[in-house]
Amino acid sequence: QYSPDNVAGADSDTDPTEITFPGCSCLSSSCVLHVCPCLSRGENYTSLCLRPADEEEGYSRPVFECNSLCQCSESCQNRVVQRGLQFRLEVFKTEKKGWGLRTLEFIARGRFVCEYAGEVLGFAEARRRIQAQTPKDSNYIIAVREHLHSGGVMETFVDPTYVGNVGRFLNHSCEPNLFMVPVRVDSMVPKLALFAAADVPAGEELCYDYSGRFHNSPITNREENSAEEDNRLRKPCYCGSHSCASFLPWDSSLFSTP
Repeated sequence: QYSPDNVAGADSDTDPTEITFPGCSCLSSSCVLHVCPCLSRGENYTSLCLRPADEEEGYSRPVFECNSLCQCSESCQNRVVQRGLQFRLEVFKTEKKGWGLRTLEFIARGRFVCEYAGEVLGFAEARRRIQAQTPKDSNYIIAVREHLHSGGVMETFVDPTYVGNVGRFLNHSCEPNLFMVPVRVDSMVPKLALFAAADVPAGEELCYDYSGRFHNSPITNREENSAEEDNRLRKPCYCGSHSCASFLPWDSSLFSTP
């Protein structure tokens, strides 16, 4: 079933479509930094392009867009991901990776491409679905962990297997041209937005790193050793990049017992 937005999964505690954030009272056509509370953490976009993270900070700033309760106009510069697809994309059959997704037109670096939408699950249901899969089954469940300033970790599990959008056809690459950013519009349930990591020419396949390592630190020795031990459960990677890791990333925590 096609859905452009996230929907509540079987054990979801929150409805991802529910509006829980207050709206700004900006009466201008486009919100302004230091005036709009939605931009209290800094500007998110410049000419529809995601502003790059400050390398000195060592982390990504949270992205909050204006929502349907805000008084600014629909043309506000802080409304990008919520507008949905803006480029012509095509699902196609790849040689070794099954279905894939490519762009039919040029995409500039920093532009929003598409969302990875599906059922928003709790940890228990995500683990149950993962453990019920056979080696021949395709896994679409993604686990996103955000490290908070308080030291805590916020987890989001999205599964587009049964309900989802075009993002489910995106393949993994060890040298991706997209990267994922959690973007919040109406509530703390994020939209998993994919942005262009570089200029993407028309006809090129769109891919992202399933591990989320595009803006993360290199793999540690401990992670490498753990990966070697779990290779029997992992699937081969066919991205064909020079830095290919040979196996697709996976989250071992979803295979562990309570």
